[in-house]
Amino acid sequence: MAAAGLVLAGCTVDDGAATAPTAAALTADQALHDQLPQAVKDSGVLRFAGDSHPPYRTVGPDGKTVTGIDHDFQQALGQLLGVRTETTIVSGLPAALQGMLSGRYEAFNGPVKATAEREKQFDTVTWMTTRTAYVVPEGSAAGIKQAADLCGKRVAVVTASVVEDQLAKLSAFCQGKQRPVVQVVGLDDTNATLLAAKSGRADAAGMTQAAAIDVTSQQKGQYEYVTQTEEQGATKDNLALYTPKAGKLGPVLQKAFEELFRNGTYARIMKQWGLEDVTVPQPLFDVASAK
Repeated sequence: MAAAGLVLAGCTVDDGAATAPTAAALTADQALHDQLPQAVKDSGVLRFAGDSHPPYRTVGPDGKTVTGIDHDFQQALGQLLGVRTETTIVSGLPAALQGMLSGRYEAFNGPVKATAEREKQFDTVTWMTTRTAYVVPEGSAAGIKQAADLCGKRVAVVTASVVEDQLAKLSAFCQGKQRPVVQVVGLDDTNATLLAAKSGRADAAGMTQAAAIDVTSQQKGQYEYVTQTEEQGATKDNLALYTPKAGKLGPVLQKAFEELFRNGTYARIMKQWGLEDVTVPQPLFDVASAK
């Protein structure tokens, strides 16, 4: 898994508009299709950027197959909007954001925290929340039994991610307890952070709780995880799809997500991936700017 995440930058995957394995295909909504930007209607393709980030995006050994939560939602959105979807695997959040601004991709489904600063350039559609967890190799000598034990330890995180922000809050907690701050090891994607923890370059890998659940369930007996508490600065963050404001795609994707909520597709996908506890009651548009 780690190797796939490290070598596939730039790979383009055509998700098509095929039926998801666990549900019938959605009927295209002509009204929503008509509201798409002309460039998307002309090409018939909605282009997504995506870093390697299980369980949101897992890139197969063939370098062509992407599975995960993001894939399932892209399939549903493509069916509803009457277009194909393509995913280009990029190296981390900065590459995804810059690629959208330069016109290479129309959207990035995260998970990315919705922030007022980023919403100056991007529309966001919040579709889930999360807490931050830290994955530790089983049998580690670092003595990490709870998040507070990370004070003074080396923690690998994806650069510019919501987890990096949460880790800074954990460091503030450590300082308040007169303990050393966390040593941050910034890397490109979640697989790289996990590899750093496994190789000993870091003592733990920070990631969303959903990703930690996936790692520990898929690799049973190899890892365990601890979750950051509110006392340690943890917040329940809004995680969103991003799309450039200039492309005028945001309002259409918001309406498409509203339909996925209404017709039960959203609940089905979240349940399929065991994420019922991080759902939201409805998709939220540009929620950070509204505060």
